[in-house]
Amino acid sequence: MTSSSTPAPDSPRPRGGRRPLRRLTARGRGEAHRVATPLELFFDLCFVVAIAQAGIQLVHAVAEDHAGQGIIDYAMVFFAIWWAWMNFTWFASAYDNDDILYRIVTLIQIAGVLVLAAGISRAFEDHEYLAVVLGYVIMRLALVAQWLRVARSSGGPERRMALRYAGGVLLCQIGWLGLLVLPEDARPWLFLVMATLEMCVPPYAEKDHPTSWHPHHIAERYGLFTIIVLGETIAAATVAVKTGIDENDALGEVLPIAAGGLLIIFAAWWIYFVVPIHGHLRSNKQAFLWGYGHYVVFASAAAIGAGLEVAVEHAVGKAHISTLAASAAVTLPTALYLLTVWALHSRYFKVGIAQQMVLPTTALLVICCTFLGEWAVLAAGLVTAFAVVTGETLTARMRARGRGTAARAPVT
Repeated sequence: MTSSSTPAPDSPRPRGGRRPLRRLTARGRGEAHRVATPLELFFDLCFVVAIAQAGIQLVHAVAEDHAGQGIIDYAMVFFAIWWAWMNFTWFASAYDNDDILYRIVTLIQIAGVLVLAAGISRAFEDHEYLAVVLGYVIMRLALVAQWLRVARSSGGPERRMALRYAGGVLLCQIGWLGLLVLPEDARPWLFLVMATLEMCVPPYAEKDHPTSWHPHHIAERYGLFTIIVLGETIAAATVAVKTGIDENDALGEVLPIAAGGLLIIFAAWWIYFVVPIHGHLRSNKQAFLWGYGHYVVFASAAAIGAGLEVAVEHAVGKAHISTLAASAAVTLPTALYLLTVWALHSRYFKVGIAQQMVLPTTALLVICCTFLGEWAVLAAGLVTAFAVVTGETLTARMRARGRGTAARAPVT
């Protein structure tokens, strides 16, 4: 990840006569009309393949009553996916020059995530991390090559920053190899240490020279990835509902889950995009907190889909868990998503205690829905939908009061 506290001068992209190879220099933070590129969208779609595989394995683990180990494995694998995606996203926002070499290296990163995705099932089932580590190393070494290009194209503090990134990423890859040789019980501890070290690389690299990421572009990139993850959640839940109906003729059992799940996902989309977050991304501290916090946003959003699959499997008698556990598989990630989006987004744009308390209260009520048996998911969906209605109503009333105050103000 990269961050910036001071805008860099604009560096407009050439409109014509594009050379196949160009210096990899910083883009301007004030560029107009900066939007996600087709390559970035393709990158996101390929990463969702890995997220889908992680979700499938989480479903199997929870349905077989191995939720604790499944959540640990999910957290580890999802970190590798998210961290590689995030580092590319912030790097591209600052340095994307769209030349041939940049495109090729980005495609290599995509190949790395596909290798990682192919190894996710073995990571969950046999705790064999060879393919996962190999895919992660491919993605990270490709990023190192990009930073070395930046170092070659720059000088002074910017060059030192690029070399710090390249060196930090390389050293971390050595540590991750411990997943292949350490005993199984030690791997979660290694993960905690290495994940912490990975997240320390950007603050260290940029302590003297911040990169020139683009606030609107970053906000759009995160928003698009949120949409793609929520779309994958809907797709997974739809397949589960279809299977439940086709194989078990259980329309009555799965319909409340389908309705509640759809309301939850619709509300999740609405709540995330209700505020213009790019205006909040102004300082290093804000950027790091916001960017890192999206690990929980993305992981919980994807876990909602896995939870809906578990709920459907329980409804048709395939999951070997209690009704309470099946309900919690949906309600707990939903509550976590609501709280994290509130902490990262909404609370900066809410006025008054009533607006501030909508999402935290909703998260608490969603957790309470866990105890409603077979109606838990539908109840959680209705609660989240009501939260959207409440939030919009409070905002509308505040705006109406503001207009009324302005209308009554004396003309001077």
